[in-house]
Amino acid sequence: MFVFAGKWTQKPEETRQQKIRRLWEALDRADAVVIGAGAGLSASAGFTYSGERFEKYFRDFKKKYGFHDMYSGGFYPYDTLEEYWAYWSRYIWINRYTDVPRPVYEELLDLVREKEYFVLTTNVDHCFQKAGFDKKRLFYTQGDYGLFQCMEPCCQKTWDNESVIREMMERQKDMRIPSELVPRCPHCGKPMTMNLRADDSFVQDEGWYRAAERYSQFQKDHRGMRILYLELGVGYNTPVIIKYPFWKMTRQNPEAVYACINCGEAAAPAEIAEQSVCIDGDIGEVLGQIKMADAAEAPSL
Repeated sequence: MFVFAGKWTQKPEETRQQKIRRLWEALDRADAVVIGAGAGLSASAGFTYSGERFEKYFRDFKKKYGFHDMYSGGFYPYDTLEEYWAYWSRYIWINRYTDVPRPVYEELLDLVREKEYFVLTTNVDHCFQKAGFDKKRLFYTQGDYGLFQCMEPCCQKTWDNESVIREMMERQKDMRIPSELVPRCPHCGKPMTMNLRADDSFVQDEGWYRAAERYSQFQKDHRGMRILYLELGVGYNTPVIIKYPFWKMTRQNPEAVYACINCGEAAAPAEIAEQSVCIDGDIGEVLGQIKMADAAEAPSL
């Protein structure tokens, strides 16, 4: 085991275009690409949790309770389950069952479609699958807005929630859903909640473990190869899931490249500086620039 010294580098002497070029070259020569995706990727695609989207869908909750973004509303201690699910059904519907405004995920797929790739993500909005990524190459570590679990939990199972969420949306009135729509566990009868990792009550069902095993096998199958660890929009809320492991695996493999695209948080430890490409900016814009670089290198017909 090794520990990074805490020194950071962004290689400021490089121009933006030089960084784009190096990232394109790393992608082009890679035997495999491991994508690590955080909330910044969906934000770039248009899934923002404050501002205009929040005002459009939650103006009544803002007026009553005073919070100004979806995250704050999600943690509010509502007096009744009927009001709790009025809020959360809207939240889930717009962030799981509607499409993102911008095709950032589709553009990412275009860049890796012909590669051996795997996606590790803390996002729970299903955007990868909706964009066409192979679901057997995805590992949603933190859950899925589209799944319910027992609040207790009494068992390690999850249930699809689309039809129930749709009905909650259609039938809610005055910031409440009908009492008969409050979801309850089929096994014990206690209230259900979203399958989102918040504490040790998070359910890791059979699908979660199968995805974890596929990711582990992908790592074993490509050990020592030219791997691009492509980190997109990952912050420091849970760095032990994507960021720190990517740094460690890059350091352990001299053939690997670590790439970080993020607004304001694009940096790498000095120990892997020569293997890193860090680009501060909007992910969608950077992917578009990589695509242009790829097109410029394509042979003319």
